[in-house]
Amino acid sequence: MEEKKIDLNSIIGFVLIFGILIWIMYQNQPSDKEIAAEKAKKELVAKQEAQAKSAKTKTAFLPVAAVTPGDTVQLANLQKSLGGFAYSATLPSAKEGFTTIENEKIKLKIANKGGYIVEATLKEFKKFEKKSGQLVQLIKDNNSNLNIQLQTTDNRTLNSKDLFFEPTLTKNGADQILTMRLKASANEFLEYKYVLKANEYLVGFDIRSQGLNKVLNSSRPLDLVWDLKTYRNEKSVAYDNRFTEVKYEYGDEKFSSVSSHGQGKEESPEKLKYVAFKQHFFTSILITDKPFETSKLQSDDLVKDEKIDTIFTKQFKATVPLAFSNGEIEYKMNWYFGPADYKVLKSYDKNLEKIIPLGWGIFGWINQWIFIPLFGFLASFIPYGIAIIIFTIIIKIAMSPITYKSFLSQAKMKVLRPEITELGEKYKKDPMKKQQETMKLYNKAGVNPMAGCIPALIQLPFMYASFQFFPSAFELRQKSFLWADDLSSFDAVVKLPFNIPMYGDHISLFPILAAIAIFFYMKMTSGDQQMAAPQQEGMPDMAKMMKIMIYVSPLMMLIFFNSYGAGLSLYNFISNLITIGIMFVIKNYIVDTDKIHTQIQENKLKEPKKQSKFQQRLQEVMEQQEAAKKVKK
Repeated sequence: MEEKKIDLNSIIGFVLIFGILIWIMYQNQPSDKEIAAEKAKKELVAKQEAQAKSAKTKTAFLPVAAVTPGDTVQLANLQKSLGGFAYSATLPSAKEGFTTIENEKIKLKIANKGGYIVEATLKEFKKFEKKSGQLVQLIKDNNSNLNIQLQTTDNRTLNSKDLFFEPTLTKNGADQILTMRLKASANEFLEYKYVLKANEYLVGFDIRSQGLNKVLNSSRPLDLVWDLKTYRNEKSVAYDNRFTEVKYEYGDEKFSSVSSHGQGKEESPEKLKYVAFKQHFFTSILITDKPFETSKLQSDDLVKDEKIDTIFTKQFKATVPLAFSNGEIEYKMNWYFGPADYKVLKSYDKNLEKIIPLGWGIFGWINQWIFIPLFGFLASFIPYGIAIIIFTIIIKIAMSPITYKSFLSQAKMKVLRPEITELGEKYKKDPMKKQQETMKLYNKAGVNPMAGCIPALIQLPFMYASFQFFPSAFELRQKSFLWADDLSSFDAVVKLPFNIPMYGDHISLFPILAAIAIFFYMKMTSGDQQMAAPQQEGMPDMAKMMKIMIYVSPLMMLIFFNSYGAGLSLYNFISNLITIGIMFVIKNYIVDTDKIHTQIQENKLKEPKKQSKFQQRLQEVMEQQEAAKKVKK
């Protein structure tokens, strides 16, 4: 019996598939301290008086909390030393405290000290421990701060995060407006304004100064520094961390990211429009209407050991300049605290959806124009697990003509195999002549040897697009199906008492089913294609390698997909099952080898078709090589 072989086209396809698979797998203060706090305030005022006198300046920028209405003696001395530019005794005192604004989606807590957000809670989403009922908090427990380095005219540097702002909360219909002012006087201040609308994740955030041209050194921009240490919000630390990175838009709708591995730093030479501290399924974004001229972005990986480092994933930092205009600062910006959901981000029409990793080029187009609309439509009225199955069926049926074309080409090559073997024996000592006669046979029989490879290559973008789509599909988060309690994470059915390198400390079932399906699919195709390609020198070794790959491919599925989302493994399992079914139907009910043989023989009697440009060029190259060979002899 002749040994079974697999054709070169399939080898190319599988090598590409394996390459892609490997590539895609990386406050309140206690009352007993109040007296001490007051004492510290008075000491600060005294210190600043001394500094003002020694510098003989008429300007100063002091924390509001440093002066209280009752400090009349200190105010008189301060006004005298500052030439009349100081706090008015009628101003209310800024002090430790917090202001909360919230709507149906988010809850924000803003501190007087620093005037920035110290808590950002998403009210509709829970962390991976669903039973605990703990809501997702992007900011809490001092994991983030916002600071402006204030350069004064007397050559001092003050940090806004250390100074006290005075809050004023108003409402305009459903809008909540929180104004935070760091005052030098009633009409001289630095202001943060937060505007929260109903049912929105987007928060208005304006920064402006008024009357501070004598206080601040406007010869150079002020540095705005935003940093965030990202909390882990998903079941798998590694999976969550893999998709946590800094994304940003700059220049003319250009998009990039900072390396998510180890320590990454980027400096944008063009105008920055937004910077996103993106986690797997949630993101914090700072957006500006007036682009920042430059930026310094940094990302540090905090997960060194997945067993120990289970609270935080990355440390992010962004430094951008706030430029002066006529001696003042004025920037209209927005914060976004919410889900990294393509449809939600796209609804704001600010290119925020570009932070979702859908793949570049044709892969992104497939996801954007086919996968996202189709899956979104299906998931709108049926359970998510069933939606994945129906989604897969639709995609595979749509691709079935390509599968048929590939199988038909293999069948034709199989029919021609005896004649190609005969040519190989006849021109055994003249490889160039053998290739020329083989090409003539293909042309005469009306067979394109590349026809089997091209359909396989057409399917590759759809396969790769699925590897980008399912990990990014926010809709799958915490959606259950069968034994999988979360389709966006691994579906562990057994918890191992030890950790297997590259595999993990659990056994997921969907990857096992997908691996079994891949095994039988490769077994089936290698058997069906045993005579699809001519025997060539080196093919016996290649055939042995392919036999090994029949077992290696399922093993790779088990290893790489054990910690991947169950939704992707379910898609691969159903996809391979359907492909096996389609191949079975094509082989047994559609493609008739006898008819193909008859048709080829009829084609041989006809006038040979005109060669394609590729065939003509290939023929010319072979003839030139043959002529050069004769000249050399």
